[in-house]
Amino acid sequence: MTDAPNTPADNAAAQAPQLRVLAQYVKDLSFENPGAPETLRPGQQAPAIDLAIDVQARTAGEDTFEVVLTVNAKASRDESVVFIAELSYAGLFQLANVGETDREPFLLIECPRLIFPFARRVLADATRDGNFPPLMLDPVDFAGLYRAQLAKRAAAAPGSESNGNGDPAAAN
Repeated sequence: MTDAPNTPADNAAAQAPQLRVLAQYVKDLSFENPGAPETLRPGQQAPAIDLAIDVQARTAGEDTFEVVLTVNAKASRDESVVFIAELSYAGLFQLANVGETDREPFLLIECPRLIFPFARRVLADATRDGNFPPLMLDPVDFAGLYRAQLAKRAAAAPGSESNGNGDPAAAN
């Protein structure tokens, strides 16, 4: 007999949540340098940077989901726009052994955490190519961002609890 019986450890490993990155890609990228060449002269003060980060998820097939990390950066100096960078960086993920209640946190916390370094590099390259220092984004607390989305949803629907059923459509 060469077949070994399944052990509890084998069964637990087979039922462990699994996440596969099927693809990752730039979905949309825009860089505007409206004040050039005046804003590129040496010796000017560094611009103030306003950042907005968002994560959305949608179903792309059976157990397959597209997660889009959107970063908007606006640099300004003396009330004039120096540059605007907008990036939507996406990943296509396959989930297995993830329950309905755990799906949304996987999609809105773990998936963006995996693609963030790549989105950060794309944005840094775009700002560098615009003749500015590379915009190096600090690490993002995607769990905190997710909690803020839940709180916003709960506030938008007074008297009802937040949707904790893991429906990725609720993240849109």
